[in-house]
Amino acid sequence: MSTPPGVPDVASMVARLMQDSARFAGLQSDYLARQAQLWSAMLANQSDTAAASEPGDRRFAGREWRDNPYYAYLKQSYLLASRFLAELAEGAELDAKAKERLQFAVKQWCDAMSPANFAATNPAVLRLALESNGESMTRGIANLIADLSKGRISQTDESAFEIGKNLALTPGDVVYEDDLIQLIQYQAVEDAPSGAAPQVGARPLVMVPPCINKFYILDLRPENSFVRYAVEQGHAVFMVSWRNVGPQQGQYDWDDYVGSVLSALRVSKSIARSDRVNALGFCVGGTLLATALAVTAAKGEELVESTTYLATMLDFEAPGQLGVFIDENAVAAREAAIGKGGLLPGADLASTFNALRANDLVWPYVVNNYLMGGAPAAFDLLYWNADSTNLPGPMYCSYVRNTYLENRLRVPGAVRSCGVGVDLGKVDRPAFVVATREDHIVPWRAAYRSLGLLGGDKKFVLGASGHIAGIVNPAAGGKRSFWFSEGSFENPDDWLAQAKEERGSWWPQWSQWLEGFKGGTREAPARTGSAEYPAIEPAPGRYVKEKA
Repeated sequence: MSTPPGVPDVASMVARLMQDSARFAGLQSDYLARQAQLWSAMLANQSDTAAASEPGDRRFAGREWRDNPYYAYLKQSYLLASRFLAELAEGAELDAKAKERLQFAVKQWCDAMSPANFAATNPAVLRLALESNGESMTRGIANLIADLSKGRISQTDESAFEIGKNLALTPGDVVYEDDLIQLIQYQAVEDAPSGAAPQVGARPLVMVPPCINKFYILDLRPENSFVRYAVEQGHAVFMVSWRNVGPQQGQYDWDDYVGSVLSALRVSKSIARSDRVNALGFCVGGTLLATALAVTAAKGEELVESTTYLATMLDFEAPGQLGVFIDENAVAAREAAIGKGGLLPGADLASTFNALRANDLVWPYVVNNYLMGGAPAAFDLLYWNADSTNLPGPMYCSYVRNTYLENRLRVPGAVRSCGVGVDLGKVDRPAFVVATREDHIVPWRAAYRSLGLLGGDKKFVLGASGHIAGIVNPAAGGKRSFWFSEGSFENPDDWLAQAKEERGSWWPQWSQWLEGFKGGTREAPARTGSAEYPAIEPAPGRYVKEKA
């Protein structure tokens, strides 16, 4: 695996670390002593637990890694070496940014060098090759060739899914489109027992998903669809479906995306004939939504009654591991290449996100697909994960510079959008802010800092699990848990220390909160759209089906 752009070369960094001779000698002495002990244990056919795998590490689950002295030695030797390099990086006398990059690069290298990733040192791979008379190796080579032609590693059985057939099934219609979005209006749930016309909130709920991925993460299958849940709660739901842009859209900037969000809010308000709308943003969709609302605040336009932010960063001071990919040189290089026009390929973004969790999203599939000749299982979430999207170069460059690199959104007026200065403090609508505890894309403490930037009353909820599983956590499933508190604290860890944990999904608590902003109920319209905005085509529409 190549070193990601902006990440230092591990070998050169380790060489610099060795200049601290006393510390390096101490770590080296301990490492060599443990390796000698491990070697002696193997020769004596004894077990040794010199280093333990991290919780949840499935690479060494096979019995051979535990029971066979040779493979047990390989595992323990590898874990010792990984720990040695991690400790070396941890003690490096570098600034915080450089140390974070070094630690990330060391982990990437160690993950790649696992003995489980090589046919000659993986007992399950060798056993299957013998049992199949080499057929597993033949299938693996065929899988590798097929993936090389696709330009990515297959993570799921992609033939098992089709958008509009078994994904994104909530009924509705596209009622508006421009060059960047289609706006979907979903149909209300029929009241079958009574036969009465269904009732919906007078104020619609407008969802703004991330433009980096496709909207149907919020509408996968009926049993885990956040969209369907919101419809069933009596909301008149609209969804932004971002276009998977091509060369013709390569000139669009951040302001064009903000403008499309504003169009979605205005059109939804017009179709629903409401005074205001309730708005929800997910990930970068939340960043776009907050920017759009700051624009309306500066212009004195009343569009929104309440806001929901799911796994959204507005303060990028500590953006987590994604920050290691971004520095002035990397951003300047992108600006020179595509800042005036062009595309950032979806494959580049997908590779970056996969690298953040290589032991979950890269190496297991290398082993299964190529070394063992297996086929990945059908998994809707991973199908969505592989369905990547392109971004216009100017939009991507201005987004990354103003957020990850310079963190200007948190400074009132430092960013101008749609002709006005962006001041998030003037976005004074009630906000429900959701983060997830194991999120590797939007660290929950970074999401918590949004509370200090936004005006209005705010409620914060912390879900268990990660960026996707913590958000797509159906209320009926009874899985995972979440933390909540009515208290307000500047420090997120102080908030967590006194927060209450509750089993199950945060969805019902959000629904109960949002009920107060519906503006009453009205009879659901017999058809989607309006005279000004007639239905264009059935949901999920064309844009979501366009491939990168």
